Amino acid sequence: MRSRAKIALALAVGLLLGAALIGLIRMGNMLRGPDPETIAAASLQSVREQARLTPFAARFVAVVTSRQTRFGLSAEKTLIMPGMVRYELDLAKLQQRDIAWNEATKTLSISLPPLEISGPEVDLREIREYDGGGVLIALTDAENRLDAANRERGRQELIQQARQPLPMRLARDAARRAVARSFAMPLRAAGIEANVEVRFAGESGNDASYLDRSRRIEDVLKERQAQ
Repeated sequence: MRSRAKIALALAVGLLLGAALIGLIRMGNMLRGPDPETIAAASLQSVREQARLTPFAARFVAVVTSRQTRFGLSAEKTLIMPGMVRYELDLAKLQQRDIAWNEATKTLSISLPPLEISGPEVDLREIREYDGGGVLIALTDAENRLDAANRERGRQELIQQARQPLPMRLARDAARRAVARSFAMPLRAAGIEANVEVRFAGESGNDASYLDRSRRIEDVLKERQAQ
């Protein structure tokens, strides 16, 4: 009986010590405040679950002309093809190694995968075609060949326009802003004042943008009251 009492007493003491230790750990965490790295990891998981992000879309117009000569006759067709191109970010490719917290500067750095171009999405109702060389078109399959060539060249032209520096820069800026907000808002909600730096993989430090600066809600409210 005495041995059982001793065991029960030892278990009770162990439980009390364990509860006290857990309480001390929780109190320490409360005194230290929320952990930015933990919040960033949770934000990363949330962002990855979105799978794909389309931060930017643009409409371009391709104008191409194809010619064909057969039997001493010639024919040509001009195609005007509008198309919508979407710039997408595969958020599932973001890994923990792409996120870094700098305690000294209070900066969360994020490295993004390359943008992907989706499309073009062509509205066939908006296509315009103009032809010349009715005899060759009437007697042969030249029109079908010209149409196929024009549509392929038109799609290539739309993609080429989409890859020009200006639309690519606008798309990257939009992607940076969207991702920065996704990480800055949880930090702000936790009362952590931090900079969020977003860049694409391979960009230099000069290309990085401090797109969002997380601030405590209390500070924002004080500024508004002062105004």
